Amino acid sequence: FIQPPSKPDVDAIYGIPPTIAIEQRVSRGGIKSTVATQTEIYHFLRLLFVKLGKQYCPRCGVHVEPRSVDDAITHLFQRHLGYRIGFLAPLVTKRKGQYVEVAEWAWKRGYTHLRLDNKFVPSDNFPVIDRFKEHSIDLPIADIVVNKKNKQVLRDQVEKTLEIGKGVMYFIWPLKTERGEVLYSQQSTFSVNSSCPLCGDGFDDLDPRSFSYNSKYGWCGVCRGTGLDVPDLSDDFDEDQKKSRKKEIDLKVICNSCNGNRLNERSLAVKFREYSISDLTDFTVSQLYQFFRKIDFSHREKTIISEIRKEIEMRLNFLIGVGLEYLKLNRPAPSLSGGEAQRIRLAAQLGTDLSGVCYVLDEPTIGLHPRDNKILMGALKRLKELGNTLVVVEHDKDIIAMADHVIDLGPSAGERGGEVIASGQINKIMNSPKSITGKFLKASVASYGKRIRFSDQKEKCIQVQGATANNLKGIDVRFPYEALTVVTGVSGSGKSTLVKEVLFHNMANKLNRASKAKSSIKTEGCNTITGYNKFDRALEVDQSPIGKTPRSCPATYVGIWTVIREVFASAPESRERGYTASRFSFNKKEGCCPQCKGQGYQRVEMSFLSDVVVDCDECNGMRFNPETLEIKFKGLSVGDVLKMSVEEAIVFFEVHAAIRSSLQLLIDVGLGYLRLGQSSYTLSGGEAQRTKLVAELANNVRKGNQNKEREIGGFKDKTLYILDEPTVGLHMADVAKLINVLHKLVDAGNTVVVVEHNVDLWAAADWLIDLGPEGGDSGGSLVAIGPPSHLITDFDTHTTRELAEHLKKR
Repeated sequence: FIQPPSKPDVDAIYGIPPTIAIEQRVSRGGIKSTVATQTEIYHFLRLLFVKLGKQYCPRCGVHVEPRSVDDAITHLFQRHLGYRIGFLAPLVTKRKGQYVEVAEWAWKRGYTHLRLDNKFVPSDNFPVIDRFKEHSIDLPIADIVVNKKNKQVLRDQVEKTLEIGKGVMYFIWPLKTERGEVLYSQQSTFSVNSSCPLCGDGFDDLDPRSFSYNSKYGWCGVCRGTGLDVPDLSDDFDEDQKKSRKKEIDLKVICNSCNGNRLNERSLAVKFREYSISDLTDFTVSQLYQFFRKIDFSHREKTIISEIRKEIEMRLNFLIGVGLEYLKLNRPAPSLSGGEAQRIRLAAQLGTDLSGVCYVLDEPTIGLHPRDNKILMGALKRLKELGNTLVVVEHDKDIIAMADHVIDLGPSAGERGGEVIASGQINKIMNSPKSITGKFLKASVASYGKRIRFSDQKEKCIQVQGATANNLKGIDVRFPYEALTVVTGVSGSGKSTLVKEVLFHNMANKLNRASKAKSSIKTEGCNTITGYNKFDRALEVDQSPIGKTPRSCPATYVGIWTVIREVFASAPESRERGYTASRFSFNKKEGCCPQCKGQGYQRVEMSFLSDVVVDCDECNGMRFNPETLEIKFKGLSVGDVLKMSVEEAIVFFEVHAAIRSSLQLLIDVGLGYLRLGQSSYTLSGGEAQRTKLVAELANNVRKGNQNKEREIGGFKDKTLYILDEPTVGLHMADVAKLINVLHKLVDAGNTVVVVEHNVDLWAAADWLIDLGPEGGDSGGSLVAIGPPSHLITDFDTHTTRELAEHLKKR
């Protein structure tokens, strides 16, 4: 099934240095991922605690000290007098392998059994074990009743066990045998190197895994390292059951056992300068940096951890350099804003002293406020000064302006792109008559004038009062009806919290319930929210894929495929054969290709490689069976139509107003290059988001045509649209197109709220809400609110300064 890979579409490339690609990702990270783990700071903290950490007994709170054989005997008589006790020496502790040689060694010395992973097995018939899993093997030395009569025998066996166990031994009790099995209910550890002087409990040597909440040796046994209240995920459940139960995890309820610290009590009892590893990760980036700068290390300590300290401080310094000094190291990755997540990835991958490397960055400014862009630009400049080469794919004007060399591709997108329009220094790009980029770099061509056409009266606004979710400081905020509201602020200032967790969450809860129950629904994240009853629904237009099946495509999502099917069903030959519109659906058996079931491709499973996707050899990617493809409209089959781009299709269907209007909307948002049948999973997040906007606009048009008498300015069928950074991945020209689409939604009587860092979109807004003044604990306040023209004269914030500078250039 697999064809040899084709040669790259390039003749030659010269002078390629070692290359590191930093891709654009929307994902923040898993439930166990934190700022410390993503930047690898936590890995070095674990090493620090292994090398210099002091173990304390979690039960008694005293420092664990070296012990003697006499201490072991005293412990036995104090706690186990009269019990039959088993003595075991650890031979292998939590290591991978099969260890047949260990069993042979034991058998030759007269030991008939070993304890393998807590089960006793014969040493002469040692089982074959999985070499890729961790195992523990212990040697049973003796079992003795603890009494004065056996005191000397006890001493001899303790000494022997400690010798074989290299200073560590296990006690198991009460010891019984039943049908050849050794039974016991409790175990304790004794170590001549580390045991509690009060209770006698012994402790294993410290290991990096002891401080990992991804390892069973370090994590809290209740929450398994999440720090949250989780359902039972024990080995009694199969993988499908575990996946299902993981969805029940609440991000909000802290684990009672570890109090959210993720680790077990023994790991948390290890201290460095009186702090546990959990205490240190509860510091902010700047606090931990100052902690290491001020601490006085002895000569011995400096020798041991000089490299560890260097790695930690270097990463902390880079986080500070990109403006993230306010973040706590234990901050969960899913709670980070887009800008914070982007800069943490940069800190993790760029926070080194490498030189002579080519870094390829894909839109590093995604999710960043213009103030934060300047911080990022400083970091990129430092990388260049180290002797590295940076290749950046970017739409941000400031990043383009700082470049030594700019390559502008075009003239359009898709098949109409792929040409080098201009290259060289920025002045050359700006003076190129063919360069759309140069045109926007000179000055913004989008001029939206003053759109203050709404009333800021309380009765004509959604009002959120006392918002306190996450870092919000009990703020009161107004969102005017039938307006484009843009929420701004530096990364981590609380924008997404206000818009998504407070506004959208509460609006959706209330609007999706029966009208009688709306007022009784509990408001979350704020004291009250009013004005929701003027809306029909609240909709978040996010960047998740369109459609839920591989058959989904732009034509089906925006609603034109139904009309196209009717066009083909009305063809003379279709009527002769009795074909209806359902014949031209790739979801119906009667018309779709039986081989690929309407998908146009097949997925080939490879035994040891990733699955391979190939065109269906039955229909050659056309999705339909031969009989259906025989029906032609203007000489083309329904499969040919799916291969068309939007720009080709609008000419082909020029006389079909219902199809043409939706296609024009796709062109208006810069998606004219998409193919009608392009599988939804191939669309980027930005493409998917704009396709959803087009579907909403097309739906509004259809509603307007169906109900000509609908009152303009009323609230029937009105929608609150929520968008989070819709300009991601958009060229400046496409941003202008997007703004026009958002204005169309507002002009249709809807209300649009956008979280955004793009200055062009700020200038085009009806209403701005600026949060800050900084991020994290220093954010969450309402620092400016009102129309853009008022903000630049009435307030002095990071946003208003950037907006004023932008408007001057325009």
